[in-house]
Amino acid sequence: MKDREDDISSNYLQHGGAGRQPLVVRITDSDFQGEVLEKLGRLEAKMDMLIGSGQPGRMKLAEDRLVILEKSEIRRSVYDRIVNAAITMAISAAIALHIFLLRSGTISK
Repeated sequence: MKDREDDISSNYLQHGGAGRQPLVVRITDSDFQGEVLEKLGRLEAKMDMLIGSGQPGRMKLAEDRLVILEKSEIRRSVYDRIVNAAITMAISAAIALHIFLLRSGTISK
């Protein structure tokens, strides 16, 4: 192992007289495994909160709200189209009758 470390350190230039510095910080396997398991546990808890375990999670609730909003948006879109059509017809009728009324008004005078 000592020979391998010497080979690795001889392949890299050492700047100045600082001496040997470790290239990689070594963590013992048990510390690393502990960190990984802790993070995995937190990830699992967050996934359970999002997806839900046996009950609706946040994602299901958000999807349900989105479906309700889409339905109301479609309904509102239909109402908006009906109202816009009625307004357009009223304006067109007013323009058409306005021209008719002006002509009939000048004839009657």
